Amino acid sequence: MRNPSHQSAQGHDPIRLSIAGMSCAGCVASVETALRAVPGVCEATVNLVERTAAVSGEVDSVELVAAVRAAGYDAAELRGVEDEEEKQAVESAHYRRLVRKAVAAGIVGAPLLVGDLLGWLPSVSSGDGRWFWLAAGLATLAAMAYSAGHIFTAAWKAFKVHNANMDTLIALGTGAAWLYSMAVVLWPEVVPSLAQHAYFEAAAVIIALVNFGAALEMRARGRTSQAIRRLIGLQPKTARVVRNGEERDIPLAEVGLDDSVRVRPGERIPVDGELIEGQSSVDESMLTGEAMPVMKQTGDQVVGGTINLTGSFLFQAKRIGRDTVLAGIVEMVRRAQASKPSIARLADRVAAVFVPSILIISVITFVAWYDFGPAPAVSFAIVTAMTVLIIACPCALGLATPISIMVGVGKAAEHGILIRNGEALQQAARLTTVVVDKTGTVTEGRPAVTRIVCLRDNDENGVLQLAASVEAGSEHPLAAAVLAAARVRDLPLSPLEGFEAVTGRGVAAHVQGKRVLFGNRQLMDERGVAVSAADAQMDALAREAATPMYLAVDGMLVGLIAVADPLKADARAAITRMRALGLRVVMITGDHRLTAEAVARQVGITDVIAQVLPQDKAARVAELQANGAVVAMVGDGVNDAPALAQADVGYAIGTGTDIAIESADVALMSGSLHGVADAIAVSQATLRNIKQNLFGAFIYNIVGIPVAAGVLYPLFGVLLNPMIAGAAMALSSVTVVSNANRLRWLKVRGVAA
Repeated sequence: MRNPSHQSAQGHDPIRLSIAGMSCAGCVASVETALRAVPGVCEATVNLVERTAAVSGEVDSVELVAAVRAAGYDAAELRGVEDEEEKQAVESAHYRRLVRKAVAAGIVGAPLLVGDLLGWLPSVSSGDGRWFWLAAGLATLAAMAYSAGHIFTAAWKAFKVHNANMDTLIALGTGAAWLYSMAVVLWPEVVPSLAQHAYFEAAAVIIALVNFGAALEMRARGRTSQAIRRLIGLQPKTARVVRNGEERDIPLAEVGLDDSVRVRPGERIPVDGELIEGQSSVDESMLTGEAMPVMKQTGDQVVGGTINLTGSFLFQAKRIGRDTVLAGIVEMVRRAQASKPSIARLADRVAAVFVPSILIISVITFVAWYDFGPAPAVSFAIVTAMTVLIIACPCALGLATPISIMVGVGKAAEHGILIRNGEALQQAARLTTVVVDKTGTVTEGRPAVTRIVCLRDNDENGVLQLAASVEAGSEHPLAAAVLAAARVRDLPLSPLEGFEAVTGRGVAAHVQGKRVLFGNRQLMDERGVAVSAADAQMDALAREAATPMYLAVDGMLVGLIAVADPLKADARAAITRMRALGLRVVMITGDHRLTAEAVARQVGITDVIAQVLPQDKAARVAELQANGAVVAMVGDGVNDAPALAQADVGYAIGTGTDIAIESADVALMSGSLHGVADAIAVSQATLRNIKQNLFGAFIYNIVGIPVAAGVLYPLFGVLLNPMIAGAAMALSSVTVVSNANRLRWLKVRGVAA
């Protein structure tokens, strides 16, 4: 069963902040700690990928911003689409700045590196050499001030509040290299001759690589949030409103409730509303994932962001701004992308102690090389300590989980699957049992005529026309199904005389001078109509889970009409997919067992729980969980709400505006059961991707840190160059982001990742 505290946190309308200055998982822990310490905060979640925070609780955004700044970072509140666009512009500008800083540091470091490798540079101890190296040191300092100023500033802010992060490691490593090199240049006599080497090229090249890696990471990260940007882009900037008999285009923000809005062919519908004039077909694929257009007529609901394909129509605005379905989808995707599954907490716990541990390891490395290393011991000690600091940057560890969740949740949203939180994503990948409600989930949820059996040389249209005529005065749901079937066939209804509704049995009336009875067997028996000739057909219809109704004219049985809740067209294929994923599928329903088993047979389900009251469904789910099953519940989100909440993962299946079912973890915007299999496939692929990222990040540090400390030197004489360490550190983050972006190419139907 899901954590109740987590559900309550979801109920708040979160405050979203844009956070500047975060660089690693340690920063995330620092910002989250600062936010949670603010009185009134219920929950605070920081997303390293988006550089944002979502805070729930009774608290003012000004207090939150102040807390973030006190922790050594900067923050601003994000309020709407305009802020998102501004944020994208700021990030694009930041990307360009990082590239310029990488180039500037590279211009200084690359010639020094090439000259050192080729032996072209003068000795530090020679007269001319000292002037050359002094100039190189000043040039490196200028490059560090321009290209690494933000790193040193962030490290200082973190130090002032007793924190340490990635910037701390880079600042200490490059700063120590520059200070040592300047000491060698200014006072070479105090350093042994073998240790008289300057590391200006290492400091400059490392800074160039760090900036270049950050730029590559930012560019790759930008692709992960395409789902949000694509959703926001579905909303047009203006709407054509009819006011005082005049049509005019106004900004979307100025559209009011009950405004009349004109939509022409090919245009996107600006807000949610109800059709009041005209008709058209509408492409709702962005909402449901289904490609087939939907016909809309007067009185039908339309949703902002969908596309009007054919005719022009007028609709009345009913939901605007943050109340629209599209805005709700964007917010739901945002929350899910920012949430943390339990697997992410492992990375958080490691990150909380990672940087301080690396600082200790770096000091131990320096002391060990200084005391026990070969000559020049000082040079070896500085190089190894600096390499440990540079290679141990925990960027990849901090990105491993959130980057995969962002892409996975976005991919699901593209297919009409709204995953509410990261924990549901993780749990869905562990499912063993799927419990599906029958009515409205496996079946269409509305009765329909499925078969007409003709007796005594009557034809189907004649039988249906008589039945529909006598049912015209009834309000029973089965009557509606018969009348709907007659309308489909364009059958005219005959006038009635002496209409009689027999409670629980059927109806009777005179039609065209004939006495017509239409109802169940009890009605026929009471009125003396022999029905034994139709027993074989009755048994066959019962096996098909249909409700047969008898039609008699002047005391003679003339036909049977079967009404059933028809199966969804793709129900069997979807359930076959679930079973192929290794899941046990159980159907639960309040219907009679024979009817339930008949439906189950048709879709390939062998486990059936029948005659269960809505309030008892949760108890049946709990029984399965008590037997060790990890259970998903699939229902319509209304009478199934307790069971949806009880399950490890609840899937609310519905269409259009029915997505806002708070009791479910996953909202499926189309009515297809394929959405469940799709959601499970996405979840499994995403969790697999997270594990790959975490494994890579952990292995990188487990292997890289000892090698950087010099464990291979006694055996093989191998030391890791600090510049190679810098390149490896930068590429580790890019690798994690690139691996997560593979999810963007996930094929949901028949998953391959």
